[in-house]
Amino acid sequence: MKAWFAGLAALLCLGASPPPPGVALDLLLAETPATKLADYRLFTDASGRKVNAGLTPYALNTPLFTDYAEKLRFAWLPPGTRAHYRADEVLAFPVGTVLVKTFAYPADLREPAKGVRYIETRLLIRKAAGWVAQTYLWNPEQTEAVLKRAGARVDVAFIDNQGRARTVDYAVPNQNQCKECHQLDEALTPIGPKGRNLNGVLDYPGASENQLVHWTHKGLLAGAPAAGTAPRTARWDDPAEPLDRRARAYLDANCAHCHNPRAVASNSGLFLGVEETRPAALGIGKGPVAAGRGSGNLQVGIEPGHAEASILAYRVASNEPGVMMPELGRTLIHDEGVALIRAWIDGMKRP
Repeated sequence: MKAWFAGLAALLCLGASPPPPGVALDLLLAETPATKLADYRLFTDASGRKVNAGLTPYALNTPLFTDYAEKLRFAWLPPGTRAHYRADEVLAFPVGTVLVKTFAYPADLREPAKGVRYIETRLLIRKAAGWVAQTYLWNPEQTEAVLKRAGARVDVAFIDNQGRARTVDYAVPNQNQCKECHQLDEALTPIGPKGRNLNGVLDYPGASENQLVHWTHKGLLAGAPAAGTAPRTARWDDPAEPLDRRARAYLDANCAHCHNPRAVASNSGLFLGVEETRPAALGIGKGPVAAGRGSGNLQVGIEPGHAEASILAYRVASNEPGVMMPELGRTLIHDEGVALIRAWIDGMKRP
């Protein structure tokens, strides 16, 4: 019976199309980056809509805000390798890993699956010497993405979630700007895929499953505790979550990659990761290290009960260069994020 089934399967396969070539690991690990995204064979179509075998989608409980862009995230690990779980740091990914993130805009954010325009696809590639960042810019026809080292500006128009027409002078980062945000202990590193920020449910083909469980079952992750016992980053936009957890998650995702003791804003003394518990390190009653127009003539980072008197709220509500925070990655004010931070500060009591 088994021999008959194998023979029938062989006959059926004679007329089938051969599978597409696999991901080009040799090119991913090469010293010189490919000039076209398609060369890596991460996608099986020219428009980058169909991922190749082995790419796993993932999402973050609370992601970084980038001018309301939608982000499509995938991870590819070389066959036979696994990442190792770390709750408060990015997973320890093996050499050859590539993290793929495409920035896109639907014509109307209320219908995210329709009229989607790809702007750029960023790759973070784990090579033997460490992580390397590469950015590929999509052409207007959506048929090709080419390497863009020097950055670019792209005019984007869309309808936001409130039905308002919006425009953005979207900034594709240059090579040095990638390093500024992704630097930890003076080395380039991913920001988002920490164990606690992946500890959430994602819709996969045929079923919904916790991402840590899914990765473990697929043999992509080792060492993860049971999903119900693992630390979890809150969703910043979930009103069912406590306000404090939501605000801290938002600051962790949008600010802590610079504002932590191991990154470029370490000299500020302002540390905004979710693990920070010291009031002064969070900015509560703390004066700025270097006062200037970025402080808005305010005295402290956070004045409990008074968002209007808090430098932190002032800077996240600005889009003026030299004032706004984060400094890179956005040109628009994130209205919903600003409202969250203001509500959090207004609800604070002095320690």
